[in-house]
Amino acid sequence: MKRPAPYGTAALPAPGSGAPDEPRLWLIDPSAVDDPVDVLDTAERARLKGFVRERDRARYRAAHLALRRLLGACLDVPPREVALTRAPCRECGGPHGRPVVAADGRRPVPYFSLAYAGDLALAAVAAAPVGVDVEDVPSLRTAAGTAGALHPRERAELRALPRSARPAAFARCWARKEACLKGTGLGLAQGGAEPYVGCGARAAAPPGWAVHDVEAGRGRAAAVAVLRHATVWGSCGALPES
Repeated sequence: MKRPAPYGTAALPAPGSGAPDEPRLWLIDPSAVDDPVDVLDTAERARLKGFVRERDRARYRAAHLALRRLLGACLDVPPREVALTRAPCRECGGPHGRPVVAADGRRPVPYFSLAYAGDLALAAVAAAPVGVDVEDVPSLRTAAGTAGALHPRERAELRALPRSARPAAFARCWARKEACLKGTGLGLAQGGAEPYVGCGARAAAPPGWAVHDVEAGRGRAAAVAVLRHATVWGSCGALPES
């Protein structure tokens, strides 16, 4: 199981170090982030204003300010100069796919992923397509009502467990699945059955991907998925030019 570094206490990437070969993970508490909001770009500030609940606003603000500092360290540029854009949508090709660092053609840019649960955010940065997810462990009723969306083998694995163990196993499975889908940019448009990632103690991984559980604290499940090979399940597509 991978352990994320608490943002604000762990070292940032070395300036200009580029994206790490292995995904680096940070757990972000809003109280650890005090950068000014004008570091965010116009789209981020507009999104920030759209939140109704203060908790959601604080979490988004902290996550994106921390992310800009992490990416800026990799690229050796100030956080406000990190250019973010959207990859083409995997369904229609429109400019509303997963968030990415805009490629400038001069150097490789890092891939990143963000996920949220409760007051916390989880961030990953890597040299290859990467996805993270973090989930609160649901009630038994919620897990049972949502399990029908899983892969048939995963549903069978849940049924084989004692009832008391099913919510945590469901959250573990769902976090792995979302991490994979974020990594490819596919999302849940085609449902949650694929890819098969399993509900057990060890994650199963789609061809060409590595999937690891992540320690995210009591009552939560989290996972990271990173691309390992070029010919894989759910091809990732190319980064857009800035």
